[in-house]
Order: sequence, then C-alpha cells, then structure tokens
Amino acid sequence: MDSTPDDGEGIDVPPPHEAYANAPGLRRELHQVLALDAERDGRRAGPGTGSPADATAAERARLLRRAALMDRLACAAPGPGPIAAAAETAEQLVLHDRRHPDLVAGPHRPDTITLARNHRLYVRQEYAAWTAAGRPGT
Repeated sequence: MDSTPDDGEGIDVPPPHEAYANAPGLRRELHQVLALDAERDGRRAGPGTGSPADATAAERARLLRRAALMDRLACAAPGPGPIAAAAETAEQLVLHDRRHPDLVAGPHRPDTITLARNHRLYVRQEYAAWTAAGRPGT
C-alpha cells in the first residue's frame, strides 16, 4: 500500500531541470508535438501503427510529451494561462494512465497525487522515467 501523501508534499520527483535535461529545445519539441497532434487528428499523414498496444503506447507518448512541453513552458513563463494549460495537459496524462496502468514508468502511480495542481509532478516523474527507458512508444 502506498502511504505517500495525496497532496504532492513529500513526493520525491526530479525538479524540472533534471526531468527535462534530455528534452529537445522548446521550439523543436513544440513543432514535434504539434505534428503528433496533427497525425492523431488526421490533419497530417503519419506512420501507421501496429497493434492496438502500440497505438496505446504511442498515444501515451504523445500525451506525455504534450504535458511535459506545457510544464516546461509554465516553468519558463509562469502565469495563469501557462499554469492552467500545464495542469490541464497533466490531467489528461493522468486520466490516460489510470486506464492503462501498465504503461506507467515511474514509482508513483497516477492516483498517488490527487490534487490537480500537483499532477505536474507526476508529469516530471514520468518524463524522466520515459527518457531513461529510451522513449518507448515513439
């Protein structure tokens, strides 16, 4: 049983500069995330996916990259808009991971932190674990 507090306090996750140390530059990542969104929405042709498991992993990678990008932007220019966008995309990742817990890479499960404002901590944990695992799903 996980006894970690649900408010994010005391949860050991890497700070942004460590979690995103191996991330592409913001401009490059923005273009890549927009391209992934366009492929998903059918506005741009993309590589075909294999099995449904591959599609689920690819969707998770897209959500994770999008949430990490929004978190990085909110860290770079904190304000109500960027912070709200980061919280919203983090929540989308949490909802996905609740449905697909087998894809969670870090030590804390998506329900460990229940306050939405702290789901950004979950994004940082998952991005760091995802890059350490070789960026599966991409």
